[in-house]
Amino acid sequence: MGAMPQSVAVRCPACSHEHQYAAVAYPCACGAPVAPPLDPRGVPVAVRHRAWAEEWVTVRCAACGRSGQWPRPELGCPCGTVLRIPVTGTLSSAGPAAAPPTPGARTPVPPRCRAPFVPVPIRTARDAVTAAALYLRWLGYRDIRRADQRPPAGIGLAAPGLLAQVDPTVRPASVRDVECLWLTAMAESARCVYFSLAGYATEGRVRADALGVPLFVLDLAGTPQPVNDHADALVSPAR
Repeated sequence: MGAMPQSVAVRCPACSHEHQYAAVAYPCACGAPVAPPLDPRGVPVAVRHRAWAEEWVTVRCAACGRSGQWPRPELGCPCGTVLRIPVTGTLSSAGPAAAPPTPGARTPVPPRCRAPFVPVPIRTARDAVTAAALYLRWLGYRDIRRADQRPPAGIGLAAPGLLAQVDPTVRPASVRDVECLWLTAMAESARCVYFSLAGYATEGRVRADALGVPLFVLDLAGTPQPVNDHADALVSPAR
């Protein structure tokens, strides 16, 4: 991050309470920690409504030069206001240059070079989506975005060659949920993966095994746990 400070003072515009905020660092595919560069002169903005395009910032890894999409820094004030923390305009850190991946290409990282996954605690539905997106990035998928088609339940994520569904509800995913994801992925000639906060109905797990759909359960600590052999294979070094 060069000379950027590790933390900045943030004053809530609603109650004038002052906080000291430090950006959360996430692991790049190369294993190096990456955090959005904070703007100490910027003014925090209260989040009134959510838009997917505004939830992410582009940050360049100082170690390998990769640019990736990371969650935009936010802070919850005790008064109930959610503050969006300003970042610098360049959104990149100094570091050795590297050729970017070929657009549209999936470049999985060799497992021996993969750093341990750093989870994001899940308190909201947005946290569940963030945790799943970070996990897919950790697995080596790039250009993760909101899927074009909205699934019957939860949120759809897409990357080149992959379609994922994140279900943050308290209802176990059903056989219909699994089949709809699989059919949509088949139509797009992509593989698919399902993340659920409440687990899966027995029929859903059986159908996923038959269709080859990897199933993960999101624990509240934010670490996806594989629940079938297809999920184990997706995480396996031999995939």
